[in-house]
Amino acid sequence: MSLQSLPGFRDFYPDDCALRNYIFLNWREAARRYGFREYDGPPLEPLELYTRKSGDEIVSQLFDFTDKGERHVAMRPELTPTLARMVGARERDFKKPIKWFAIPQLFRYEKQQRGRLREHFQFNADIIGEKGVEADVELVCLLVDTLRGFGLTHEDFVVRVSDRRVWAGYLESLGIAPDKHAAVFGIVDKIEREDGAVTQKKFDALGVSSATVAAILKFADTGEFASAAPAAMETLKRFLDAMAHAGLGQFIRFDPKIVRGLAYYTGIVFEAFDVKGELRAIAGGGRYDNLVKLVSGVDLPALGFGMGDVVLGELLKQRGLLPKVERRLDAYIVVAKEELRSQALKLVHDLREAGLACDYALTPAKMGKQFEMASAFGARFAVVIGDEWAQGQATVKSLAARTEEKVDVARLVEKLTE
Repeated sequence: MSLQSLPGFRDFYPDDCALRNYIFLNWREAARRYGFREYDGPPLEPLELYTRKSGDEIVSQLFDFTDKGERHVAMRPELTPTLARMVGARERDFKKPIKWFAIPQLFRYEKQQRGRLREHFQFNADIIGEKGVEADVELVCLLVDTLRGFGLTHEDFVVRVSDRRVWAGYLESLGIAPDKHAAVFGIVDKIEREDGAVTQKKFDALGVSSATVAAILKFADTGEFASAAPAAMETLKRFLDAMAHAGLGQFIRFDPKIVRGLAYYTGIVFEAFDVKGELRAIAGGGRYDNLVKLVSGVDLPALGFGMGDVVLGELLKQRGLLPKVERRLDAYIVVAKEELRSQALKLVHDLREAGLACDYALTPAKMGKQFEMASAFGARFAVVIGDEWAQGQATVKSLAARTEEKVDVARLVEKLTE
């Protein structure tokens, strides 16, 4: 019987892991430069943590089960509820604003499609405890600079921005009650991905008139309307101006169609897309000022974003920005005489202890085979342990330059680190 990985799950062979680690390294470096601290939470949480935030309908999208303690649990589909729980439990221990990031593996039982699997890794960055628009600016700057850190430019991606408060003011001016706003946001969020007839049918189910639907669609398309939320519009303008002052305005575009499908967003929302429009959203997030209180009872404003590795990896591959994966060694120890194997083992350990990456044949092998392995492993040098060992020397061969020299054993570390 041939066993394969489950649908929607990935095997990470060494080259795949190297590319994954490259993405993680860039994520961590961007977060470090912005003063964010790393945290993590458990991959298994009580199901209620997610249903409290998203309702019972989310259960169909989860890997959930009853554990041996008769608890209904789920593999985490996102980390934000865990963050809200953690911060609420110890919020007095942390100075505000809290700036944290994480790189969790997340799980969702849903239909597989390009850019979306049943598991993925995600860069999460959140700011908690700051109401001002300056926090929104800081977060989106981090998002932009994270993508720039991979070599992407404004010709590769754009961050489309809107504000739920602007939409709320506009919908109220059209006579749509607040209790229907979430449903409208859910429809607007899918405008670009659904047929117009499907969109109209959803609005009909809400009892929205044709004239009102036309007004909503016009605003979603153009952003033009008589201001019904001047304070929210002023906040959004301040955000856009600040991004321009930061030198990142060319990456930002106001787009009312961006409302984010999740109900808990309360203010500025945003999504990053590839400019060519060939992929799903690279990242998305926004302000969620009520979620920490909903989960933990502690009232703290918050905002954050998530950036998945699947779509990002596709974009970097398309743009030729993934690094070439090579196995690199500082040295490969070639044992020319088997009676010197114990001395070679001591040398290998000494070199590794000095911080050098080195390898050797674990069992006896012909010299030609050992040199083949040295080349295959990308070694800079082959260090031959042979007859000259009796004089306290080894032969060091540069595999790239095809040169060699006798080096005193006491100077090997110095030679290999030049």
